[in-house]
Formats: sequence, C-alpha cells, structure tokens
Amino acid sequence: MEILIVVGIIVLLLVIIGIYLWATYNSLVTLNVRVDEAWSDITVQLKRRADLLPNLIETVKGYAAHESSVFEAVTQARAATINASTPAQASVAENQMQGALKSIFAVAEAYPQLQASQNFLQLQAELVDTEDKIQASRRFYNGGVRELNTKIRVFPNNVFAKRLGFTAREFFEVADAAAIAEPPRVQF
Repeated sequence: MEILIVVGIIVLLLVIIGIYLWATYNSLVTLNVRVDEAWSDITVQLKRRADLLPNLIETVKGYAAHESSVFEAVTQARAATINASTPAQASVAENQMQGALKSIFAVAEAYPQLQASQNFLQLQAELVDTEDKIQASRRFYNGGVRELNTKIRVFPNNVFAKRLGFTAREFFEVADAAAIAEPPRVQF
C-alpha cells in the first residue's frame, strides 16, 4: 500500500509539472506572437511614413528646388527606415529620420507660399498622425517585449525557456530619445 501512495504522489507531481510546463510554454508562445505582431505594427507605420515622404519631398521641391542636400538626407533616411529589420537598426534609422524631417521642415519655414499650400498642410498633418502612431506602436512593442523577457527570466521558467527556443527580445530604444520625444513641428 505504501508503494502505491509513493507512486501516486510521483505521478501527481509529474502531472502538475507537465501542466505547469504546458501552460508556461503556451503563455511564452502567446507573448512571442504578441511581440511579433507589435513589431509588425511598427514596420507598417514606418512604411506609411516612408510612403508619405516622396509626396512631401515633391511638394517642398516645387518651392525650394535648390535644397538638394536636404532632399538627399530625407531619401537616405527613408531607405534606412525601410531596410531596418531589427529594433537596433530601426533605432538608428529613427535618429536619421528625425534629423532629416527637421531639416525639411526648416526649409519649408523659409517659404511662406509653401506653408500656405493645402497639399503641404495635409501631408504635414498626415505625417504628424503617423508619428503619433509610430510612438504608440513602439510603446505596445516594448510592453510586449517587457512581458516576454520577464516571463523568460523568472524562476523556474529561466531553467527551460531557452531550451524551448525562447530568447529575450530587444527593446525598441532610440539612442537620442529627445529627438523623437514629440512629432516634428512646423511653426508658422
């Protein structure tokens, strides 16, 4: 009879451990998918901004054709943003993009006719809206990364999470946080 009790306890412990591993694995998969989805949201917003930039450049070019270095900087920043595939690359691209956008809006400030252009104003409003969406997407992504990284690092999950293929994810941090603290503004 004693052996049955010992076997029963061992089986019960194995079942509890199995249920724990199953639940933990499923929650790690869920968090991993959530982080992937959040990264996808960021890339969608970055692509939206990149799609707005050629229109913005063309609008400003019509008024300030001699500012070619500004347009080249925006084009290079746009390419870097589109080609970013990791949070670190996106962070570097964000810094380039913020500098380029400041330059193009500085050029726009020198042309009152451009500032009055309905097309320019609409593009500017869409760009500000997109910047807000990028910030919201970035916060959502970083929140998901925080949850996933915490779940992976806490005991006893840290014992087997790596063996199951889960690794800590990288936060989307921008090197110059002040540069992106708020969307680019044009003051008329």
